[in-house]
Formats: sequence, C-alpha cells, structure tokens
Amino acid sequence: MPQPDDDIRIRHLIEAATKAVEFTIGRDRAALDRDEMLRLALTKLVEIVGEAAK
Repeated sequence: MPQPDDDIRIRHLIEAATKAVEFTIGRDRAALDRDEMLRLALTKLVEIVGEAAK
C-alpha cells in the first residue's frame, strides 16, 4: 500500500498532467510559439510532473 506522501505526489502528478492536456486542447504548435503565458504554464506543469515523479 502506498504511503500517504506517495498518494499526494501521484495526485499532484495527475492534476498537473491533466491541466497540461486541457491547456493544449484545440491549440497547435503555432499557438505555443505565439503565447508566452501558455509556454510558461506548460513548463511549470511539466516541472510539477517531474518533481512529483521523483
């Protein structure tokens, strides 16, 4: 059975990955190139996924 901390990390990982997917729905690479806020948000979400996966 996972430790409580593991459960929290997994929840954070799933939440961040889900948000990243939601943010990209209907957008293409050109939108990513144009939209700095989107790039920064996705970068942060990928960081959260990476930290939670450690």
